[in-house]
Amino acid sequence: MTTEAKEQVLKQVKDDNVRFVRLWFTDILGFLKSFSVSVSELESAFESGMGFDGSSIEGFARIDESDMVAMPDPATFQIFPKEWSTPDSVEARMFCDILKPGGQPFEGDPRYVLKKNLKRAADMGYIYNVGPELEFFYFESSEDTIGLDNGGYFDLTPLDMANDLRRNTVLALEDLGVQVEFSHHEVAASQHEIDMKYADALTMADTIMTYRLVVKEIALQNGVYATFMPKPQDSENGSGMHVHQSLFTGNRNAFFEKDDEYHLSTVGKQYIAGLLRHAPEITAITNQWVNSYKRLVPGYEAPVYVSWARRNRSDLVRVPMYKPGNENATRMELRSPDPACNPYLTFAVMLAAGLEGIENKYELPEPIEQNIYEMCQEDRDALSIKNLPGSLDDAIAITEKSDLVRKCLGDHVFYSFIKNKKIEWETYRKQVTDYELKRYLPIL
Repeated sequence: MTTEAKEQVLKQVKDDNVRFVRLWFTDILGFLKSFSVSVSELESAFESGMGFDGSSIEGFARIDESDMVAMPDPATFQIFPKEWSTPDSVEARMFCDILKPGGQPFEGDPRYVLKKNLKRAADMGYIYNVGPELEFFYFESSEDTIGLDNGGYFDLTPLDMANDLRRNTVLALEDLGVQVEFSHHEVAASQHEIDMKYADALTMADTIMTYRLVVKEIALQNGVYATFMPKPQDSENGSGMHVHQSLFTGNRNAFFEKDDEYHLSTVGKQYIAGLLRHAPEITAITNQWVNSYKRLVPGYEAPVYVSWARRNRSDLVRVPMYKPGNENATRMELRSPDPACNPYLTFAVMLAAGLEGIENKYELPEPIEQNIYEMCQEDRDALSIKNLPGSLDDAIAITEKSDLVRKCLGDHVFYSFIKNKKIEWETYRKQVTDYELKRYLPIL
């Protein structure tokens, strides 16, 4: 935190008549936490942070070691859109790093976990850029799955309320400093996507937290509900968060090789190989909910099999071919994560898997351009195509044995996350579902 950055925020607060600043951070599950400070406390917050009770935050601390400090990051300061405030009560927000009372980084802070892994990349000479595509649904309320339209992919549906919702959401995001590339209707009815311009991973993780809040806030202001639930309807495609990724060394794309048939450098191929090899281990992080695995089934455009290709969207990893031979456009896309993940932890484990491939010089297998969904199991076995975990329980069991994930997350987050997910699975496993009642009650 530089003196110049702090002074710039304090000046902007005064110039724009900001009265309150919301300090944001996340728990280990990726839920946004917030408390407000008046501007009279802001200078003190920059100097020593703001204390709070960490024992009340999921995955943070036991009650006997609960004192935590939220240290605002002035680089993340943004004033909320004018529609969200009044002239007499303008509000802004800043993301925080969580510290221990002595000033050391708190190892349970997801933002710190990502920073730690970004430092590993920086020590190897790389900047990690990501461009996620978050899909979501609009429903009439949070009590049902009645949509607002019957459109399909890229459809323009006349008199469609969702068009106005998307437009207002884009405008609000831009007011908050988020660069939006485009927005469109997705494949399923009432499913939509707003794509942000790629950025470094820390900035983008902060941006995703902002994005999800803004999407929901604009929907609520218009009397409807927006959800990032991975699979809200069993008969429709689920919502994914395809993550485009690249490593840069200065201004050069480390994934690009002009003369390679795929325009991929050795580093790029090793990075992809790392993601493929470790994909099952990181799936509990990228797809952390019981419901996430209702999306990861064949036939609904979500990846199930561990493979890569250039054009094939049934593969886990895709190397987009929109601009072949263009250095800045060369990247890889991981298609398994969903938009309900914790973005800080998700970016951290993806980066860790890719760097593992680079450090250990993993060999990239041949691409699979055929539709893997249409292959029989024998054909998949012959090509050594592995499956992603089929349930949260399976994913937890694999992740729990992963040295890569434990090293990436650190012991505190790793064991807290595993514990939380086991509780979720056990709670789910005990439920008697509507399916069971309809299927078995009449015949058993």
